Amino acid sequence: MMKFRFRRQGADPQREKLKQELFAFNKTVEHGFPNQPSALAFDPELRIMAIGTRSGAVKIYGAPGVEFTGLHRDMTTVTQMHFLPGQGRLLTLLDDSSLHLWEIIHRNGCAHLEEALSFQPPGRPGFDGASGPPSLTRVTVVLLIAAGDMAALGTEGGSIFFLDVPTLTLLEGQTLGPDEVLRSVPDDYRCGKALGPVEALQGHLRDPTKILIGYSRGLLVIWNQAAQCADRVFLGNQQLESLCWERGGGTLVSSHSDGSYAVWSADTGSSPTTQPVVATTPYGPFPCKAINKILWRSCQSGGHFIIFSGGMPRASYGDRHCVSVLQAETLVTLDFTSRIIDFFTVHSTRPEDEFDEPQALAVLLEEELVVLDLQTPGWPAVPAPYLAPLHSSAITCSAHVANVPAKLWARIVSAGEQQSPQPASSSLSWPITGGRNLAQEPSQRGLLLTGHEDGTVRFWDASGVALRPLYKLSTAGLFQTDCEHADSLAQATEDDWPPFRKVGCFDPYSDDPRLGVQKVALCKYTAQMVVAGTAGQVLVLELSDAPSEQAVSVASVDLLQDREGFTWKGHERLSPRTGPLPWPTGFQPRVLVQCLPPAAVTAVTLHTEWSLVAFGTSHGFGLFDYQRKSPVLARCTLHPNDSLAMEGPLSRVKSLKKSLRQSFRRIRKSRVSGKKRAANTNSKLQEANAQLAEQACPHDVEMTPVQRRIEPRSADDSLSGVVRCLYFADTFLRDAAHHGPTMWAGTNSGSVFAYALEVPAAAAGGEKRPERAVEAVLGKEVQLMHRAPVVAIAVLDGRGRPLPEPYEASRDLAQAPDMQGGHAVLIASEEQFKVFTLPKVSAKTKFKLTAHEGCRVRKVALATFASVACEDYAETCLACLTNLGDVHVFSVPGLRPQVHYSCIRKEDISGIASCVFTRHGQGFYLISPSEFERFSLSARNITEPLCSLDISWPRDATHASYELCESPKLSQANGTPGIVLAPRSHDGSPSPVHSKGADTPEPPEATLSPVSIDSATSADTTLDTTGDVTVEDVKDFMGSSEESEKNLRNLAEDEARACAILIK
Repeated sequence: MMKFRFRRQGADPQREKLKQELFAFNKTVEHGFPNQPSALAFDPELRIMAIGTRSGAVKIYGAPGVEFTGLHRDMTTVTQMHFLPGQGRLLTLLDDSSLHLWEIIHRNGCAHLEEALSFQPPGRPGFDGASGPPSLTRVTVVLLIAAGDMAALGTEGGSIFFLDVPTLTLLEGQTLGPDEVLRSVPDDYRCGKALGPVEALQGHLRDPTKILIGYSRGLLVIWNQAAQCADRVFLGNQQLESLCWERGGGTLVSSHSDGSYAVWSADTGSSPTTQPVVATTPYGPFPCKAINKILWRSCQSGGHFIIFSGGMPRASYGDRHCVSVLQAETLVTLDFTSRIIDFFTVHSTRPEDEFDEPQALAVLLEEELVVLDLQTPGWPAVPAPYLAPLHSSAITCSAHVANVPAKLWARIVSAGEQQSPQPASSSLSWPITGGRNLAQEPSQRGLLLTGHEDGTVRFWDASGVALRPLYKLSTAGLFQTDCEHADSLAQATEDDWPPFRKVGCFDPYSDDPRLGVQKVALCKYTAQMVVAGTAGQVLVLELSDAPSEQAVSVASVDLLQDREGFTWKGHERLSPRTGPLPWPTGFQPRVLVQCLPPAAVTAVTLHTEWSLVAFGTSHGFGLFDYQRKSPVLARCTLHPNDSLAMEGPLSRVKSLKKSLRQSFRRIRKSRVSGKKRAANTNSKLQEANAQLAEQACPHDVEMTPVQRRIEPRSADDSLSGVVRCLYFADTFLRDAAHHGPTMWAGTNSGSVFAYALEVPAAAAGGEKRPERAVEAVLGKEVQLMHRAPVVAIAVLDGRGRPLPEPYEASRDLAQAPDMQGGHAVLIASEEQFKVFTLPKVSAKTKFKLTAHEGCRVRKVALATFASVACEDYAETCLACLTNLGDVHVFSVPGLRPQVHYSCIRKEDISGIASCVFTRHGQGFYLISPSEFERFSLSARNITEPLCSLDISWPRDATHASYELCESPKLSQANGTPGIVLAPRSHDGSPSPVHSKGADTPEPPEATLSPVSIDSATSADTTLDTTGDVTVEDVKDFMGSSEESEKNLRNLAEDEARACAILIK
């Protein structure tokens, strides 16, 4: 046989230009709550807030949509942060005592947060340097004075150094050592004891020359910087934790390590004060924990606020995380579920005002941010428009719904507002309102649904930069759990002392792990959804605008079909409650379908036009008619040797001996499979593949790269019966002349089952179909040669476009599918994509991803990519995420590779497992348990921060001095362009800046080109509780050194190839 070789044709310039107009990769914004926060700051003039993290990230937030991010080079814990008021500058202190000055740099019409300067203190001196001048060792506290032009640095050695902030250089000759302070202290107080580290520094609001210094031993000193002497000395003897100076300067409040606080008067005489005016242990008399921070805020009414963290009785409540708010005789102990990082009050900071008049209290916790309204009786919590803790219960699955109709959106928002009604007397809105969001209103609404371990599904507004919570659906009320007993115990202790009040929504503890949500699907046209869980429960729900009381129909589907030799060793099913149950406004359950055995649901799909729901587990799949409340089909997919599927995810009876035996068996089979391979019984598939190879035409054949050899998977591998995907389609299955409803199912062993459905047609103009039974007949069964798991199935119409969703075509919301030309089915497995013609199921085209790229498919989705240059042009493509964290885009139905980008670190298994694509070329994945990274593959559809901030630059401030000594530009933590700076013009109004909408092309000169880099928190964070992590995922990066070298070579080739692709 003659062999012909064809030269690889050069890249088509026209197509390359079109790719640039369609595709571009950007990591745009991080949604959710920062992982492992460590520091907090607030600028009362600009009304912006900064949060620092243990990974060195700096995140600044203002009004919803106003946010940007920076990342320190060393990725060290941020311990303190201080805003230079009104300047948009931020001074950060890291764990290594280095100081960093961040500011907003304006270049080419856009701005971002950049590190302008850094200061590293000199190293620790030797032991013989004790008698020498004091050295700057470890910085313990920072105080900005003189409107931010100078900073006082308190150190562990007890000395205070002064720093010129604009240049970050030490001011020589102004260092205040402990010896100078001790001269003002009586001899009997010295008694040979050191003052200890500087624990607190406070400035006087009206007199910047005075500094209040607090030493660890308990000594408090009001130091006059101008006169270089101590004005007042307060001889405290209890170890100091925190200080607060009342705005008038006449009152000091100190908190201590024994759980007490003291109020000192600064108005009496000049001799050293030995006794405070008030000294109390609020939660005594038994030993208490330290009060870590205390604030004093004055009110015109006379009822001053004292707010402090800690101080709880050590023996009984030492493990509680509490902030206490005391006003006159009212004491509330705010009880949080995670550690307190820091807190601040929003109050008046103008020197001319006589009182603080606090409006709100913001508390940063390790897992959430809570804001309380201090002006409303009862101090209610203020709903946060962003920074909501996504992980209030661990995220177990997620889904995205695009183009949500306005009516459904309004109903969901209304249901959410009824869940957490605000007090009528509360007038306070979100207090962090700095900056202005310049982005246009999104042209379409997007919903992000997250399923959680406690059986809840949360609805988020994912239309813009701020991920706003809309509504929470709870499924636990349908089942009998132990949570009622826990609630009654909690209620019984409410009247005890201290007066605890539960605050916040972070609750990591699940009443029952079986409640966990595994899959969720929503029909946006009928407001019906399906929620499937860990114990085989499948709930069909419908949105209701009024509360109701009704019973839920319960049905069971046996997926084993009485197959002998299998015994379920996993968890029991959840017991549903009987009788009418009360349901609040929102999604209310109509039908509960229980899979037997009660294994976790692995796939689910809903077709509201046919009133059908399909679900699959590790044992098989079922089809249920929820209109007639009757099962239609149950099919067992278990292999005779698949005993592992009977043990369940919560079982602890897996045999190590059995696992080892299976491993050795697999190794032996893989060694002999190259010599002896069983003949494939599916001759049709082999013929189709042979025809495909022979039909290659010279004009489109390219020289095939070297392909990896892929060993076929064994038929009796464990968990081969897991159902990976389910799909409904109106297509041609029986013959080419008649189309009708079909259901498709794909399994872990590469089997695809296609069923023809007999669904009674609805009357003309009617919504509901007749009450006749639905019938299902097996039409086709396809076995992929390599038995790779089937990840997704989609049917393409005669024009090669995916079929519309239920009701889209019938309600003229989408273009009707082409039912004249031949349909095709796209089957995506972990190793390759393949298109088969229908109804013959003969192979049409394919792309072997594993053979070409050496990676496996993890997530796929069909997405529409709109062109930047032409509003009317768009292409439907296949987006694919691999186990190496790369995103590939292929044309449909030709399956030609278009672009590929590196998106997620390959070690981040849970991040890859949690990824979800949208219909318009965007995606989300978890970079930590509490944060979604949003990315875009589309050059046109980008959701990124675009905002302005009015900044008053200090006098004579220019950027020239910074640019001379500026370090190389640091990539931002999330690759966003930050914010657009609107410098104040002479009349004080910001210069106009036009925003870039999701579907609006922008003039070339205003185009933003953010650099795409890894996220700040994804660098060294690996999740442990999201997505479907399989054994194959773990195997992916436990390769040999040879594989590592190959990966490095591939990476170098990819980088060289990426240089040739122009990304706008």
